[in-house]
Amino acid sequence: MSGPVLRFAPSPNGYLHLGHAASALQNQRVAKELGGKMLLRIEDIDVGRTREEFVDVIKQDLEWIGFEWDGEVRRQSEHFADYQRAAEELVGQGLLYPCFATRAEIEAAARETGAARDPDGGWIYPGIWRGKSEAEVKARRESGEPFAMRLDMEKALLAATGLGGNQGLSYFEKGEGRGGARLAVDPALWGDVIVQRKDVPTSYHLSVVVDDALQGVTHVVRGLDLQAATAIHRLLQELLGLPEPQYFHHELIRDAEGRKLSKSDASTSLHSLRQAGWSRRDVLEKIGLAD
Repeated sequence: MSGPVLRFAPSPNGYLHLGHAASALQNQRVAKELGGKMLLRIEDIDVGRTREEFVDVIKQDLEWIGFEWDGEVRRQSEHFADYQRAAEELVGQGLLYPCFATRAEIEAAARETGAARDPDGGWIYPGIWRGKSEAEVKARRESGEPFAMRLDMEKALLAATGLGGNQGLSYFEKGEGRGGARLAVDPALWGDVIVQRKDVPTSYHLSVVVDDALQGVTHVVRGLDLQAATAIHRLLQELLGLPEPQYFHHELIRDAEGRKLSKSDASTSLHSLRQAGWSRRDVLEKIGLAD
C-alpha cells in the first residue's frame, strides 16, 4: 500500500467510549489531510476476553460517528503465524528466553529485591528466569507447564544500537501543524518485557509492530497513555528490521475527576449514548471536534 497509511485499532473486550471516538476521528482527520488511507484493525489477541458482539458494535458505533475505513478489517487473532515468525527471528538472535514465573512469584521477588516500576506502574521483571540453565528450562518445558517468552533487554539494546543503553534509539513525534521533533526513548525502563504470552504466541507490543509493518502504516495517531510504549515498539522495529512510522500522541478525554475514560463506565460508551438518543453532532461537541 503506497502513500500515507493510518490505522485505528480497538480491542473488542468492551464497548468503545468517547475517548475512542476522539482517537478514531483524529486519525481520520490526519488521513484526510495527508490524502492517505485509513485502516481499521481489531486487536483481539486476548481471546479469553474478546466478544464477537463487541466487534459488531464497534463497527456500528464507528459508522455512527462518521468514521470510514478502507479495505478489509484485519483481525489479529487470524494472524498468529505472523507474530510467531517474528518471535522466532528474535529467538534466533538469542534475545528471548522462557519465563515460567507466575504473577505472584514476580511480585514477591520484585518486592524482595526492591525492583522499580515500569511506565505503566507494573513491577519491572526481577529476572527470575533470566540466565537459567538449559536443563532446568528443558525440565519445565517437558512438564507441559505454560511459559511466556521475555525479551532480554540488555542484550536487545546492544543488538539494536551496538552501543548498549538507549543510545541511538528515538522516534519522530509529530506536533500540531507541520512541526515535530525526534525524541529519545529508553526501553530499559520497561525491563524484560513479555514478547509472547503464556496463552498466545504474541503480545500487544509484538503484534502491533508486526501489523503496522505488514499493513504499511506510516503514521500512528494514538493517546498519550501509549506514548511510553513507543520505546518498546522502536526497539522491536530495530531488532526486526521493520520500518519506523511517524507518531502523534494526542491528549486524552477524561471524566469530571480527571481520570482516563474506561470501558467499564457505561455512561461514556458510544453504545449507550447512541441508545440514549445522542446524535453524531452531540458526540463531536462533547470531544471537542465539532466543525
